Amino acid sequence: MLKYKWIVPLLLLIFGFTFQNAFAKKIKVVTTLPDYAYIAQVIGGDKVEVTHIVQGDQDAHFVRPKPSYAMLMRHADLFVTTGLDLELWVPSLMDMADNPKIRSGQIGYVAAYDGIRLLQKPSALTRAEGGLHIYGNPHINTSPLNDKVIADNITIGLSKVSPQNAAFFEANNQKFKAEIDRRLFGAELVRLMGGKILTRLALSGNLMPFLQTKEYGGKKLMNSLGGWLKKGMVFRGQKIVTYHKGWVYFLKLFGLEEVGTVEIKPGIPPSPRHIETLVNEMQADNVRVILSANYFDAAKVRRVARRVGAVPVIVPYYVGGLPQVKTVFDVFDYWISHLRDAYLKTAQ
Repeated sequence: MLKYKWIVPLLLLIFGFTFQNAFAKKIKVVTTLPDYAYIAQVIGGDKVEVTHIVQGDQDAHFVRPKPSYAMLMRHADLFVTTGLDLELWVPSLMDMADNPKIRSGQIGYVAAYDGIRLLQKPSALTRAEGGLHIYGNPHINTSPLNDKVIADNITIGLSKVSPQNAAFFEANNQKFKAEIDRRLFGAELVRLMGGKILTRLALSGNLMPFLQTKEYGGKKLMNSLGGWLKKGMVFRGQKIVTYHKGWVYFLKLFGLEEVGTVEIKPGIPPSPRHIETLVNEMQADNVRVILSANYFDAAKVRRVARRVGAVPVIVPYYVGGLPQVKTVFDVFDYWISHLRDAYLKTAQ
Protein backbone atom coordinates (compact mmCIF):
# COMPACT_ATOMS: atom_id res chain seq x y z
CA MET A 1 0.00 0.00 0.00
CA LEU A 2 2.91 2.36 0.60
CA LYS A 3 3.65 2.57 -3.10
CA TYR A 4 0.22 4.14 -3.63
CA LYS A 5 0.56 6.74 -0.89
CA TRP A 6 1.17 9.50 -3.48
CA ILE A 7 -2.23 8.95 -5.17
CA VAL A 8 -4.37 10.73 -2.57
CA PRO A 9 -2.29 13.95 -2.55
CA LEU A 10 -2.22 13.90 -6.35
CA LEU A 11 -5.99 13.53 -6.58
CA LEU A 12 -6.46 16.33 -4.07
CA LEU A 13 -4.14 18.50 -6.10
CA ILE A 14 -5.97 17.78 -9.36
CA PHE A 15 -9.44 18.29 -7.91
CA GLY A 16 -8.21 21.34 -6.03
CA PHE A 17 -7.14 22.99 -9.27
CA THR A 18 -10.38 21.94 -10.98
CA PHE A 19 -12.45 23.34 -8.14
CA GLN A 20 -10.44 26.55 -8.11
CA ASN A 21 -10.80 27.06 -11.87
CA ALA A 22 -14.52 26.27 -11.83
CA PHE A 23 -15.16 28.88 -9.21
CA ALA A 24 -12.47 31.39 -10.18
CA LYS A 25 -13.52 34.96 -9.50
CA LYS A 26 -14.66 36.62 -12.69
CA ILE A 27 -13.62 40.14 -13.61
CA LYS A 28 -16.58 42.43 -12.97
CA VAL A 29 -16.93 44.80 -15.92
CA VAL A 30 -19.39 47.69 -15.99
CA THR A 31 -19.88 49.70 -19.17
CA THR A 32 -21.97 52.72 -19.99
CA LEU A 33 -23.18 51.59 -23.42
CA PRO A 34 -24.52 48.14 -24.35
CA ASP A 35 -22.23 48.07 -27.41
CA TYR A 36 -19.19 48.34 -25.14
CA ALA A 37 -20.66 45.56 -23.00
CA TYR A 38 -21.02 43.28 -26.01
CA ILE A 39 -17.42 43.88 -27.09
CA ALA A 40 -16.15 43.37 -23.52
CA GLN A 41 -18.01 40.06 -23.32
CA VAL A 42 -16.58 38.85 -26.62
CA ILE A 43 -13.04 39.71 -25.56
CA GLY A 44 -13.37 38.61 -21.94
CA GLY A 45 -15.23 35.38 -22.64
CA ASP A 46 -15.72 33.23 -19.56
CA LYS A 47 -13.28 35.36 -17.58
CA VAL A 48 -15.69 38.28 -17.22
CA GLU A 49 -19.08 39.23 -15.87
CA VAL A 50 -20.36 42.24 -17.82
CA THR A 51 -23.13 44.73 -16.99
CA HIS A 52 -24.13 47.90 -18.83
CA ILE A 53 -25.99 50.99 -17.61
CA VAL A 54 -27.57 52.47 -20.76
CA GLN A 55 -30.30 50.31 -22.28
CA GLY A 56 -30.44 49.57 -25.99
CA ASP A 57 -33.46 51.79 -26.61
CA GLN A 58 -32.29 54.65 -24.37
CA ASP A 59 -30.64 57.99 -25.17
CA ALA A 60 -27.20 57.89 -23.53
CA HIS A 61 -27.23 61.66 -23.07
CA PHE A 62 -30.03 61.46 -20.53
CA VAL A 63 -29.57 58.81 -17.86
CA ARG A 64 -30.57 59.37 -14.25
CA PRO A 65 -27.67 58.38 -11.94
CA LYS A 66 -29.48 55.79 -9.82
CA PRO A 67 -27.94 54.36 -6.64
CA SER A 68 -28.24 50.89 -8.18
CA TYR A 69 -25.86 51.95 -10.96
CA ALA A 70 -23.44 53.34 -8.39
CA MET A 71 -23.54 50.01 -6.56
CA LEU A 72 -22.57 48.18 -9.75
CA MET A 73 -19.63 50.52 -10.19
CA ARG A 74 -18.61 50.17 -6.56
CA HIS A 75 -17.92 46.48 -7.08
CA ALA A 76 -16.49 46.80 -10.60
CA ASP A 77 -12.95 45.78 -11.48
CA LEU A 78 -13.16 47.56 -14.83
CA PHE A 79 -15.32 50.48 -15.97
CA VAL A 80 -15.71 51.31 -19.67
CA THR A 81 -17.12 54.67 -20.74
CA THR A 82 -16.79 56.76 -23.89
CA GLY A 83 -14.50 59.17 -22.05
CA LEU A 84 -15.85 62.31 -23.73
CA ASP A 85 -18.96 64.32 -22.90
CA LEU A 86 -21.63 61.87 -24.00
CA GLU A 87 -22.34 60.38 -20.57
CA LEU A 88 -22.31 63.55 -18.46
CA TRP A 89 -23.92 61.60 -15.62
CA VAL A 90 -20.82 59.43 -15.09
CA PRO A 91 -19.00 61.77 -12.65
CA SER A 92 -22.01 61.73 -10.29
CA LEU A 93 -22.11 57.95 -10.35
CA MET A 94 -18.35 57.80 -9.86
CA ASP A 95 -18.64 59.91 -6.71
CA MET A 96 -21.51 57.77 -5.42
CA ALA A 97 -19.66 54.54 -6.17
CA ASP A 98 -16.51 55.55 -4.26
CA ASN A 99 -14.36 53.00 -6.11
CA PRO A 100 -10.87 54.52 -6.57
CA LYS A 101 -9.60 51.85 -8.94
CA ILE A 102 -12.11 52.70 -11.70
CA ARG A 103 -11.53 56.45 -11.73
CA SER A 104 -9.97 58.12 -14.75
CA GLY A 105 -6.26 57.38 -14.92
CA GLN A 106 -6.48 54.29 -12.74
CA ILE A 107 -5.99 50.65 -13.68
CA GLY A 108 -9.71 49.88 -13.87
CA TYR A 109 -10.76 52.75 -16.13
CA VAL A 110 -11.14 52.50 -19.91
CA ALA A 111 -11.89 55.49 -22.15
CA ALA A 112 -13.37 53.87 -25.25
CA TYR A 113 -12.61 56.85 -27.50
CA ASP A 114 -8.83 56.75 -26.97
CA GLY A 115 -7.13 56.51 -30.39
CA ILE A 116 -10.24 57.35 -32.44
CA ARG A 117 -10.08 60.28 -34.87
CA LEU A 118 -12.81 62.51 -33.51
CA LEU A 119 -14.95 64.43 -35.99
CA GLN A 120 -16.93 67.67 -35.69
CA LYS A 121 -14.63 69.35 -33.22
CA PRO A 122 -16.17 72.80 -32.58
CA SER A 123 -14.25 75.90 -33.59
CA ALA A 124 -16.10 77.98 -30.97
CA LEU A 125 -17.72 77.08 -27.68
CA THR A 126 -21.11 78.71 -27.11
CA ARG A 127 -24.43 77.67 -25.58
CA ALA A 128 -26.12 78.96 -28.74
CA GLU A 129 -25.03 75.71 -30.39
CA GLY A 130 -27.26 73.63 -28.10
CA GLY A 131 -25.84 70.48 -26.51
CA LEU A 132 -22.36 71.14 -27.88
CA HIS A 133 -19.72 68.42 -27.51
CA ILE A 134 -16.55 70.33 -26.79
CA TYR A 135 -14.11 67.53 -27.70
CA GLY A 136 -15.79 66.42 -30.91
CA ASN A 137 -18.69 64.13 -31.76
CA PRO A 138 -18.82 61.38 -29.09
CA HIS A 139 -21.08 58.96 -30.97
CA ILE A 140 -18.16 56.71 -31.79
CA ASN A 141 -20.29 53.55 -31.81
CA THR A 142 -21.62 54.37 -35.29
CA SER A 143 -18.57 53.12 -37.22
CA PRO A 144 -17.37 49.51 -37.28
CA LEU A 145 -13.83 50.87 -37.68
CA ASN A 146 -14.22 52.64 -34.34
CA ASP A 147 -15.37 49.37 -32.79
CA LYS A 148 -11.96 47.91 -33.58
CA VAL A 149 -10.26 50.70 -31.62
CA ILE A 150 -12.75 50.30 -28.79
CA ALA A 151 -11.95 46.58 -28.73
CA ASP A 152 -8.22 47.36 -28.46
CA ASN A 153 -8.88 49.70 -25.53
CA ILE A 154 -11.01 47.16 -23.69
CA THR A 155 -8.39 44.47 -24.31
CA ILE A 156 -5.71 46.69 -22.77
CA GLY A 157 -7.96 47.39 -19.78
CA LEU A 158 -8.75 43.73 -19.17
CA SER A 159 -5.09 42.80 -19.52
CA LYS A 160 -4.10 45.36 -16.89
CA VAL A 161 -6.67 44.03 -14.45
CA SER A 162 -5.88 40.39 -15.21
CA PRO A 163 -2.39 40.16 -16.78
CA GLN A 164 -2.33 36.38 -16.50
CA ASN A 165 -5.14 36.25 -19.09
CA ALA A 166 -3.67 38.85 -21.48
CA ALA A 167 -2.96 36.33 -24.25
CA PHE A 168 -6.53 35.02 -24.02
CA PHE A 169 -7.97 38.52 -24.32
CA GLU A 170 -5.71 39.45 -27.23
CA ALA A 171 -6.63 36.30 -29.14
CA ASN A 172 -10.33 37.12 -28.79
CA ASN A 173 -9.65 40.72 -29.78
CA GLN A 174 -7.92 39.65 -32.98
CA LYS A 175 -10.85 37.36 -33.88
CA PHE A 176 -13.32 40.19 -33.26
CA LYS A 177 -11.41 42.67 -35.42
CA ALA A 178 -10.99 40.09 -38.19
CA GLU A 179 -14.76 39.57 -38.17
CA ILE A 180 -15.33 43.33 -38.43
CA ASP A 181 -12.98 43.45 -41.44
CA ARG A 182 -14.69 40.52 -43.13
CA ARG A 183 -18.16 41.98 -42.65
CA LEU A 184 -17.15 45.51 -43.65
CA PHE A 185 -14.89 44.88 -46.67
CA GLY A 186 -15.77 41.33 -47.67
CA ALA A 187 -13.60 38.22 -47.29
CA GLU A 188 -12.06 38.40 -50.79
CA LEU A 189 -10.81 41.98 -50.47
CA VAL A 190 -9.42 41.31 -46.99
CA ARG A 191 -7.56 38.30 -48.37
CA LEU A 192 -6.05 40.40 -51.16
CA MET A 193 -5.12 43.52 -49.20
CA GLY A 194 -5.36 42.81 -45.47
CA GLY A 195 -7.57 44.51 -42.91
CA LYS A 196 -4.96 47.02 -41.71
CA ILE A 197 -4.34 48.54 -45.14
CA LEU A 198 -8.06 48.66 -45.92
CA THR A 199 -8.75 50.34 -42.59
CA ARG A 200 -6.10 53.01 -43.23
CA LEU A 201 -7.54 53.72 -46.66
CA ALA A 202 -11.10 53.89 -45.33
CA LEU A 203 -10.20 56.25 -42.49
CA SER A 204 -8.37 58.58 -44.87
CA GLY A 205 -11.30 58.63 -47.30
CA ASN A 206 -9.19 57.10 -50.07
CA LEU A 207 -10.58 53.56 -50.14
CA MET A 208 -13.12 53.97 -52.96
CA PRO A 209 -10.78 55.93 -55.30
CA PHE A 210 -8.08 53.32 -54.66
CA LEU A 211 -10.37 50.38 -55.43
CA GLN A 212 -11.74 52.09 -58.55
CA THR A 213 -8.31 52.74 -60.05
CA LYS A 214 -6.17 49.79 -58.95
CA GLU A 215 -6.23 46.32 -60.44
CA TYR A 216 -5.26 42.84 -59.28
CA GLY A 217 -5.15 39.84 -61.60
CA GLY A 218 -6.47 41.89 -64.48
CA LYS A 219 -9.60 43.18 -62.76
CA LYS A 220 -10.43 46.28 -60.77
CA LEU A 221 -10.13 45.80 -57.01
CA MET A 222 -13.61 47.34 -56.71
CA ASN A 223 -14.95 44.06 -58.09
CA SER A 224 -13.59 42.31 -54.98
CA LEU A 225 -15.34 44.64 -52.54
CA GLY A 226 -17.96 42.88 -50.45
CA GLY A 227 -19.64 43.11 -47.05
CA TRP A 228 -21.38 46.17 -45.67
CA LEU A 229 -19.55 48.60 -47.95
CA LYS A 230 -20.65 46.69 -51.06
CA LYS A 231 -24.23 46.60 -49.82
CA GLY A 232 -24.03 50.31 -48.99
CA MET A 233 -22.99 51.30 -52.52
CA VAL A 234 -26.70 51.80 -53.20
CA PHE A 235 -26.70 54.92 -51.02
CA ARG A 236 -23.10 56.12 -51.32
CA GLY A 237 -23.09 59.73 -52.47
CA GLN A 238 -26.74 60.23 -51.51
CA LYS A 239 -28.16 62.98 -49.29
CA ILE A 240 -29.85 62.33 -45.97
CA VAL A 241 -31.50 64.08 -43.04
CA THR A 242 -31.01 62.72 -39.53
CA TYR A 243 -32.87 63.44 -36.32
CA HIS A 244 -29.76 64.09 -34.23
CA LYS A 245 -26.10 64.62 -35.15
CA GLY A 246 -25.27 61.17 -33.93
CA TRP A 247 -24.29 59.49 -37.19
CA VAL A 248 -21.21 61.38 -38.38
CA TYR A 249 -18.80 58.41 -38.29
CA PHE A 250 -21.23 56.12 -40.11
CA LEU A 251 -22.08 58.77 -42.73
CA LYS A 252 -18.40 59.47 -43.44
CA LEU A 253 -17.52 55.80 -43.84
CA PHE A 254 -20.49 55.05 -46.11
CA GLY A 255 -20.33 58.28 -48.10
CA LEU A 256 -23.66 59.85 -47.15
CA GLU A 257 -24.14 63.63 -47.06
CA GLU A 258 -26.09 64.97 -44.08
CA VAL A 259 -27.97 68.10 -45.21
CA GLY A 260 -29.94 68.78 -42.03
CA THR A 261 -31.35 67.49 -38.76
CA VAL A 262 -34.88 67.33 -37.36
CA GLU A 263 -33.52 68.85 -34.14
CA ILE A 264 -32.76 72.56 -34.38
CA LYS A 265 -29.38 71.89 -32.79
CA PRO A 266 -28.09 69.00 -30.67
CA GLY A 267 -30.45 68.51 -27.73
CA ILE A 268 -32.88 71.26 -28.82
CA PRO A 269 -36.31 69.94 -29.98
CA PRO A 270 -37.58 71.16 -33.35
CA SER A 271 -39.84 74.21 -33.54
CA PRO A 272 -42.59 74.61 -36.18
CA ARG A 273 -40.44 77.22 -37.91
CA HIS A 274 -37.43 74.91 -38.02
CA ILE A 275 -39.55 72.05 -39.43
CA GLU A 276 -40.88 74.36 -42.13
CA THR A 277 -37.35 75.38 -43.09
CA LEU A 278 -36.18 71.76 -43.06
CA VAL A 279 -39.06 70.65 -45.29
CA ASN A 280 -38.24 73.39 -47.80
CA GLU A 281 -34.56 72.40 -47.80
CA MET A 282 -35.38 68.73 -48.27
CA GLN A 283 -37.64 69.55 -51.20
CA ALA A 284 -35.02 71.81 -52.77
CA ASP A 285 -32.25 69.19 -52.36
CA ASN A 286 -34.54 66.26 -53.21
CA VAL A 287 -33.74 64.51 -49.93
CA ARG A 288 -35.92 61.43 -49.59
CA VAL A 289 -34.64 59.61 -46.49
CA ILE A 290 -34.70 60.54 -42.78
CA LEU A 291 -32.61 58.48 -40.36
CA SER A 292 -33.39 58.37 -36.64
CA ALA A 293 -32.62 56.29 -33.58
CA ASN A 294 -35.71 54.59 -32.22
CA TYR A 295 -35.58 56.40 -28.87
CA PHE A 296 -36.47 59.72 -30.52
CA ASP A 297 -40.02 60.86 -31.37
CA ALA A 298 -40.91 58.51 -34.24
CA ALA A 299 -44.22 60.29 -34.90
CA LYS A 300 -42.38 63.55 -35.48
CA VAL A 301 -39.97 61.89 -37.89
CA ARG A 302 -42.83 60.33 -39.84
CA ARG A 303 -44.72 63.63 -40.04
CA VAL A 304 -41.73 65.36 -41.61
CA ALA A 305 -41.22 62.42 -43.96
CA ARG A 306 -44.84 62.53 -45.14
CA ARG A 307 -44.60 66.21 -46.00
CA VAL A 308 -41.78 65.63 -48.47
CA GLY A 309 -42.54 62.08 -49.56
CA ALA A 310 -39.48 60.73 -47.78
CA VAL A 311 -38.89 57.31 -46.24
CA PRO A 312 -38.38 57.35 -42.45
CA VAL A 313 -35.68 54.90 -41.36
CA ILE A 314 -36.11 54.43 -37.62
CA VAL A 315 -33.54 52.01 -36.23
CA PRO A 316 -32.12 50.68 -32.94
CA TYR A 317 -29.04 52.70 -32.08
CA TYR A 318 -27.42 50.21 -29.71
CA VAL A 319 -27.22 46.49 -29.08
CA GLY A 320 -30.55 45.49 -27.54
CA GLY A 321 -32.43 48.37 -29.14
CA LEU A 322 -34.75 45.72 -30.57
CA PRO A 323 -35.01 42.10 -29.37
CA GLN A 324 -33.41 40.75 -32.55
CA VAL A 325 -30.43 43.12 -32.36
CA LYS A 326 -28.14 41.16 -30.06
CA THR A 327 -24.64 42.01 -31.36
CA VAL A 328 -22.80 44.99 -32.82
CA PHE A 329 -22.85 43.08 -36.11
CA ASP A 330 -26.65 42.96 -35.91
CA VAL A 331 -26.71 46.74 -35.37
CA PHE A 332 -24.82 47.49 -38.59
CA ASP A 333 -26.72 44.80 -40.50
CA TYR A 334 -29.98 46.48 -39.46
CA TRP A 335 -28.87 50.02 -40.34
CA ILE A 336 -27.43 49.13 -43.72
CA SER A 337 -30.23 46.83 -44.86
CA HIS A 338 -32.94 49.34 -43.89
CA LEU A 339 -31.12 52.27 -45.48
CA ARG A 340 -30.56 50.24 -48.62
CA ASP A 341 -34.24 49.34 -48.81
CA ALA A 342 -35.20 53.00 -48.26
CA TYR A 343 -32.99 54.32 -51.05
CA LEU A 344 -34.09 51.59 -53.44
CA LYS A 345 -37.68 52.54 -52.67
CA THR A 346 -37.06 56.22 -53.38
CA ALA A 347 -35.44 55.32 -56.70
CA GLN A 348 -38.58 53.57 -57.99
